[in-house]
Amino acid sequence: MTDQTENEQRPEHLFKPGQSGNPAGRPKGSRNKLGEEFIQKLYADFQEHGEAAIVKVRTEKPDAYLKVIAGILPKELKITNESDLTDEQLIERIRQLDSVIRPFLGSEGEGGAGGRDQPPAVTH
Repeated sequence: MTDQTENEQRPEHLFKPGQSGNPAGRPKGSRNKLGEEFIQKLYADFQEHGEAAIVKVRTEKPDAYLKVIAGILPKELKITNESDLTDEQLIERIRQLDSVIRPFLGSEGEGGAGGRDQPPAVTH
């Protein structure tokens, strides 16, 4: 079917391609009024009951709990292959990870038991 034939068969009351039925557009803010009020009320309810609701859903409906978690995760994750990094980038990444992990190591991270600041002893 050609564009000309398609246009001839289109009723006149339909908009032509690229034309809007409301050239002036929607009044500013009209679309978001209901959504904003809903989010405010939802936030207030969450402040009061959120933690208890999360615990209840986690224990009574783990499938719904996991669905919520999956819903807030990004759809795509960027995964970096460490072999693609330069030596300098890899060293920087190790330093970043070390700074995050160190507080959880307690005295072990300070050169105490386990000597994390020193290489492990080699035994034969």
